[in-house]
Amino acid sequence: MTINQISVFLENKPGQLAEFVRLLEQNQIDIRALSIAETRDFGILRLIVDDPYKTVSVVKESGYICSVTPVLAIALPDRPGSLVKLLGALGEGRVNVEYMYAFITRKKDVAYMVLQVDDAEQATRILIQNQANILSQDDLATLFM
Repeated sequence: MTINQISVFLENKPGQLAEFVRLLEQNQIDIRALSIAETRDFGILRLIVDDPYKTVSVVKESGYICSVTPVLAIALPDRPGSLVKLLGALGEGRVNVEYMYAFITRKKDVAYMVLQVDDAEQATRILIQNQANILSQDDLATLFM
């Protein structure tokens, strides 16, 4: 079970991120989570949004280069040790975490993580065996109501 992450290439210069976020605002697209990785000349903005299909259409029509990547989103107890348990299980199962970032909701005592892994099927099996709550695209919508 995966969710859709949108990766957008942005020029690394002042105002580019604000311009892009303004585009989303103008099109009533709500950002659920984001991460930025940068180099000297460009950045990769990774987004989880309320409507990924609309977002891709708007972004491409506006001339941005983007891609959609299936990623895992998990909910885990917000307490010390929860993340290390799951990451340890993934490591023991020989699943590499390529990148990861967190997001928040209004729900207390729960932490949410987005993971890109090299083997989503194996990761899903391991996470389920370890009682992780894997979120679907539909689950995301209910988290922010």
